[in-house]
Amino acid sequence: MIVGLGNPGREYTRTRHNIGFAIVDELARRWQVTSWKKKDSARQAVLSEHRVVLVQPLAYMNRSGVPVRLISAWYRTPPDGILVICDDLDIPFGTLRMRPHGGHGGNNGLRSIIATIGEDFPRIRIGIGRPQFDSVDHVLSEFTSDERPLLEAIINAAAEGAQRWLDEGLEASMQFVNTRLIT
Repeated sequence: MIVGLGNPGREYTRTRHNIGFAIVDELARRWQVTSWKKKDSARQAVLSEHRVVLVQPLAYMNRSGVPVRLISAWYRTPPDGILVICDDLDIPFGTLRMRPHGGHGGNNGLRSIIATIGEDFPRIRIGIGRPQFDSVDHVLSEFTSDERPLLEAIINAAAEGAQRWLDEGLEASMQFVNTRLIT
């Protein structure tokens, strides 16, 4: 499973918090996904040729764990077979980090998933930088005019990292992702 975190609704589409959705959308574009279904409070696409399910939880960020648990149980996917992609305030904008497991780092989507399946799942965290003002306003705001030109490269690098996770495994994917700095 590849799970991109975000919030449902048009008002959140271009926000920093929805970068996980954007990366899953890019994978769907690359793999020419034509059929999505809504089930278990998530948007899902099953790609048997890639042996993966793309998932966008639609239960809002802080309740992402329930859809992930339900879908992973249905497909009998252990935690280490679930790649979660999300934003991270504590990583500078343009930096990507991949880890095989760990804590939530303040991300409520990761916190919810950890509460339902544990912390032993890989994750790609996309740096959105820590603001000088309120963190909630920052994650729910759109990218700035200075940041937007770099988004395509960030999304492509994270999507490539997810593809490598599927094709080459965790170590190769981590080596690729953790050397990416988009400036």
